Amino acid sequence: MLKLIDHQLNRITMYRLILYYLIFLLGAAVSLAFAGVLQTDPYALLFTTAFLLAACSLTNWIFAKAFDVSPNAESVYISALILALIISPLQSYHDLWFLGWVAIWAMASKYMVAIHRQHLFNPVAFAVAVTYFAIDQSASWWVWDARLLPFVLLGGLLLVRKMRRFDLVFSFLLTAAVTMLAFSLLSGDNLVAELQRLVVYSPLFFFAFVILTEPLTTPPTRAWRIGYGALVGFLFVPQIHIGGFYTTPEIAILIGNIFAYLASPKTKLILRLKEKIQIAPGVYDFIFAPDRKFAFAPGQYMEWTLGHVEPDSRGNRRYFTLASAPTEDQLRVGIKFSQNSSTFKQALLAMNRDSEIVAAQLAGDFVLPDDPKQKCVLIAGGIGITPFRSMIQYLLDTRQPRPITLFYANRTVNEIVYQDVFERAQRQLGIKTIYTVTDPRDLPAWWPGKVGRISAELIKAEVPDYQDCVFYISGPQGMVDAFKTLLRQLHVKPAHIKTDFFPGFA
Repeated sequence: MLKLIDHQLNRITMYRLILYYLIFLLGAAVSLAFAGVLQTDPYALLFTTAFLLAACSLTNWIFAKAFDVSPNAESVYISALILALIISPLQSYHDLWFLGWVAIWAMASKYMVAIHRQHLFNPVAFAVAVTYFAIDQSASWWVWDARLLPFVLLGGLLLVRKMRRFDLVFSFLLTAAVTMLAFSLLSGDNLVAELQRLVVYSPLFFFAFVILTEPLTTPPTRAWRIGYGALVGFLFVPQIHIGGFYTTPEIAILIGNIFAYLASPKTKLILRLKEKIQIAPGVYDFIFAPDRKFAFAPGQYMEWTLGHVEPDSRGNRRYFTLASAPTEDQLRVGIKFSQNSSTFKQALLAMNRDSEIVAAQLAGDFVLPDDPKQKCVLIAGGIGITPFRSMIQYLLDTRQPRPITLFYANRTVNEIVYQDVFERAQRQLGIKTIYTVTDPRDLPAWWPGKVGRISAELIKAEVPDYQDCVFYISGPQGMVDAFKTLLRQLHVKPAHIKTDFFPGFA
């Protein structure tokens, strides 16, 4: 069942899934309101939602024109729907001023409160905080209603599963619960009642699933994400205050955003295409010139945004691992195309020299260990080889020999890419590469590699001390899951299994 869910989730981009989740919650709220279960005017809720969508879209269009950037419709709709779920539905026409100001500030923050073209704060939280301090009106977070909790949990857990952010959400929830219980013990309150108030009668879960996990304002690596979640979880508890100033959910996330930026400054690059090379059937290398130099670790990935006409349901954003090394002047990504490629990939393939694309949100823990003596086994399937190209090119450029064995599987011989890099690494650094093809038909007589899948027997034969190694697995999610199972059967420690999977892998 979980495999079926994962298969379906992998067909939807992260941002599109968030949008569907918010529509699902609003649909549930409207239905419950019409049924009389929620004490909310359904027509007021529908009007408020429509007004926020219109106001956010118009404001964002104006700012996009002023700053000469392509507007991102998905992001606008997501912000508007979140606002509709946390701001009480319209009570009178006087509330339109408040809704208008919130919409304006949410969109403005993406352009005006930004560093290196990357917004610093969660736009919704920033807008709600500004209106609170400026006109003394704020969000009610009405989505916390206990009757909506099953819907919040159902969609939210699927969303976090897709995003692979259970570490962040768990650290937030655990810290919030422990902090609440500690204050209850100190004040002599009923522990069960206080915990119930936190879990059932607060926006805890909606906040964790939607606000906390906003990709562009969270740290890029696991350790910093856990710290970020813990900090925001502590500040989320309503008993936290400095003198007469009490924190609110939006204040908690804004302080967390500052922490996230200090821990890992965000980067947004405007890249110009310099070269597009077909390196295998259906596989192209895209080589870009960045508008400035920036640092990254071999194996990390970025979010790529390409505005194009009439994007399909998968939107205009993707996550791709950098195939280039930090030592190279240009950025390289290797991408596989199929006959049924998304409109994003079709637009990417149609790019001409000097066409622009935006890359942001550098992230990922799929990097080599700090200890250069640690033995590593790299396992790649198809275009999953890209992070290993980045790692090994970096080792070549910095002349770092490491005890590394690379297993590289493809369906046919002509699908092998970056072979020149791996052969140089074998000659100069002693990094061994074992090639294998899974389709023996039309196999050339000169083929010196293996035939068949990468098996437990092959790993044991090529790496006898495999239990001392750290394993890195990169490829389609089905392959990644299969190798995780195989390595567990070989009694490899879970801490020694690293996978290259990130939100929106597609």
